[in-house]
Amino acid sequence: MLMGGTVALTACGHSGGGAEGKAATSSSPTTASGTSPTSSSPSPSPSSPSPSPSPSPSATATAEKKAQAREDANAAKHTSDAKITISPKAGTTQARVANGAKVTVTGGTLTSVTMTSKATGHRIAGSISADRTSWKPDVTLARGTQYTIAAAATDSHGRPAATNATFATASAVDTFVGYFTPEDGSTVGVGMPVSINFNKAISNADRAAVQRAVIVQSSSGQQVVGHWFSSTRLDLRPQQYWQAGSHVSLTLRLSGVEGAPATYGVQNKTVSFDVGRSQVSTVDTRTDLMTVVRDGQVIRTLPVSAGADGHSTYNGQMVISEKDKTTRMNGATVGFTDDDGKGEYDIPDVPHAMRLSSSGTFIHGNYWGDPSIFGKVNTSHGCIGLSDTKGGNDPNTPAAWFFDHSMTGDVVIVKDSKDRTVQPDNGLNGWNMSWSAWLAGSAL
Repeated sequence: MLMGGTVALTACGHSGGGAEGKAATSSSPTTASGTSPTSSSPSPSPSSPSPSPSPSPSATATAEKKAQAREDANAAKHTSDAKITISPKAGTTQARVANGAKVTVTGGTLTSVTMTSKATGHRIAGSISADRTSWKPDVTLARGTQYTIAAAATDSHGRPAATNATFATASAVDTFVGYFTPEDGSTVGVGMPVSINFNKAISNADRAAVQRAVIVQSSSGQQVVGHWFSSTRLDLRPQQYWQAGSHVSLTLRLSGVEGAPATYGVQNKTVSFDVGRSQVSTVDTRTDLMTVVRDGQVIRTLPVSAGADGHSTYNGQMVISEKDKTTRMNGATVGFTDDDGKGEYDIPDVPHAMRLSSSGTFIHGNYWGDPSIFGKVNTSHGCIGLSDTKGGNDPNTPAAWFFDHSMTGDVVIVKDSKDRTVQPDNGLNGWNMSWSAWLAGSAL
């Protein structure tokens, strides 16, 4: 028999005994005492069993291996092919609160998943996927809280598997919000995108969750897609300009959304804006004329003076992002300096200025240039100039007319310049990116 993995040999036998001796009677002469001598055959001693031989060490080892192999083979028959993975790993202390937990299985299907808060004992609601290969919680987890997940599954043969893990979510140490353009209640041109600038960098891993929490809808029914220009900037727009007269809403549901490890949104807000009439103006730098088209009709053609050779104006679609009745322009702020380090120009009262790029491209009034340059010669450092008066008080100048008939979000297109096309993130100018490239910048 097998005992503890070794062979024990037990002998089973009986004592061997002889027949009892009988007294032998003989006609012996009588002794002097008058008795006859008698003799008895001695009884043989019981025989002892021979000892069993002990197994050799090599035989014992071989037997142990065979026994273990039988046990392993038997165990393998009962081991499930289902392999369960719980994320985050057991012992994690900085798990995310949004999309921070997940259970998956390969080689089988989930039969049950239970997630509980160790602090309260409350069960966390969750959902198993339609194919029963994954599970995730239905809610955002609490910060600084310990959770336990217990999961069970079976393989195709019905063999069960189970595992569990305990982890903790990160405690919030930082927060973020998004600053948005355009303003609530404003009316803008058809080219105005929704632009969100976050005050903290959003990690690559969290961009999808943050983008889902930024919802833009238009009464026009146009599909709106977001594009990440950087870790702090997300712009959203339709494939074509907004339809004139549409109403657009922006909803931010950032509270509790993780933007980076231990950094969470603290902003829930809904704003809206209206899209006004369509106005797109095109500047031809060869003819030095700007054609203003409103709702498909040319309403005016204005003479301009664009960037001179060496300082040519960017090509492309540029959106008016700011309007200032007067502003100061100093060349030093955009890299145009003299040998003394001062700006090549410093004009304290540039009239009717409208910004087209972050790098300093404007369309503005010009009162210092000779009137003969407009429509004839490109003379600027890259801006588009329109004839104006000092102080900008004459409403009949081309600059004053264009300023009064423009709004933020209107589009100014520059063509046939010797310069390159403006970068899509230089201002609100994502329209210079193809739709496929725009979609590629979405985290969803």
